[in-house]
Amino acid sequence: MPLRIAASYRARTRGLLGRDGIDGAMMLTPCGSVHTFRMRFAIDVAYLDRTFRVLAVRTMRPGRLGLPRLRARHVVEAEAGALERWGVRPGVTVELRAGADGEA
Repeated sequence: MPLRIAASYRARTRGLLGRDGIDGAMMLTPCGSVHTFRMRFAIDVAYLDRTFRVLAVRTMRPGRLGLPRLRARHVVEAEAGALERWGVRPGVTVELRAGADGEA
């Protein structure tokens, strides 16, 4: 799956706001919580620790505030249902690999 990485303050603040969907996923780093205010679609959210192990996975409808995860260092966002299809669940370690275009 293509993964966009939002590591700057500006990129993390923007996240998926203003989009109608996403092909693949977006990782916000560092990040311990997210919200879906002003979002146009429901998203799956995976909270990862510093070793990229999945701590929790939640589906969030637009207009929601996610609870902060104390050990979370990264958050992966994707369209609702995508993380389940990809097998992303608590306890799994996510592996990142650079693609030909430099995306993870």
